[in-house]
Amino acid sequence: MTFTDYFLHTRHQPDRKGIKMEWIQRVCESLEHEQTQTDGRKRKWGHVKEVGKYLRIVVLEDGETVHNAFFDKDFKR
Repeated sequence: MTFTDYFLHTRHQPDRKGIKMEWIQRVCESLEHEQTQTDGRKRKWGHVKEVGKYLRIVVLEDGETVHNAFFDKDFKR
């Protein structure tokens, strides 16, 4: 996995500090839902049972570079 500078910077925000890299990896590998944005980036969602929340990962057009990761309180299956 590779990461954008934006991801590395926002990772230190209080609401994102608790997101473990293993959860990001797990969602990328076994996502529950995926959506392509108009700019070509992909949104990937997966449930993190350890915290009972859905994690949204945004990857660049290459499908591998993580640009953003956060718990999505509005995600509905």
